[in-house]
Amino acid sequence: MSSSLPTRLRPAVGVALLAVISACARQSSEGDAHGVHAMSPPVSRTTGSGPSDASLPAGAIEVAPRLARSPRHGEWVMIRTGPSDSVKAWVVFPERATKAPVVLVVHEIYGLSTWVRGVADQLAADGYIAIAPDLLTGKVSPAAGADTLTQAAASAAIRTLASVDVHRQLAAVGAYGMALPAAERRYGIVGFCWGGSTSFMLAVTSPPGLGASVVYYGTSPADSLLGRVNVPVLGLYAGDDARVNATITPAEAVMRALGKSYVIHTFAGAGHGFLRQQDGKTGANLDASRKAWPLTLAFFRTHLGR
Repeated sequence: MSSSLPTRLRPAVGVALLAVISACARQSSEGDAHGVHAMSPPVSRTTGSGPSDASLPAGAIEVAPRLARSPRHGEWVMIRTGPSDSVKAWVVFPERATKAPVVLVVHEIYGLSTWVRGVADQLAADGYIAIAPDLLTGKVSPAAGADTLTQAAASAAIRTLASVDVHRQLAAVGAYGMALPAAERRYGIVGFCWGGSTSFMLAVTSPPGLGASVVYYGTSPADSLLGRVNVPVLGLYAGDDARVNATITPAEAVMRALGKSYVIHTFAGAGHGFLRQQDGKTGANLDASRKAWPLTLAFFRTHLGR
């Protein structure tokens, strides 16, 4: 049975750009890029996912039909992120009469997949303007008729990304979101594994408008960067994920010493990628998802509003 460790407020202190690009390997070099992440395919095997829970983002095996039924408006946009580059992004708007805060959704090493778009749709269902940027724009494209990159293509392309470019682009996407007529002038970020590390790293740079960062099973940044964090960070981790979890305690100690806000939850029995693979680990992943998503929403509502 999955369980959550007691919530602990910790000094949130920063995110290593290095750790992000090294695909969940703490303080490894950009050249190492996420090879270890290949152990977990983007779509889980159908082993019986149980009834769909409409209060959660859809798991990988049920996301396509859920998206097809969504009543919310979603659209593809190209966002200028610099003098010579842009990123493609999926934007979903909530059904509400008032302006909404913005949340950026950062993909795993698999790129901007159908599942990530499903997470964005759920955030819109929960009241936020959700923007899921494709940080592999211009690097590699899915095969004709496909919506998700192959594992090999995505992993190879991720290795070519430079941390400084990723965070410059995310800051530009955040500025774009806040400038939308239906948006409030603040935003948060949530990411998964590589995207989780990336989200933590954006807290290090803390660009204008960023109000909160949520990390799903992503490695922590280098200790030397933690002092730069200027926004609260929420970390949501799988109990059966020693590789990632080994980076939590050292970062936690530094954050506490610096007086930064870092809230941690670890879910016993759950595996890496539990929100995507909700049908895995004999129910533990689904149980972790049912606990983690409400914590995500509560965190954003506290720091961004609703």
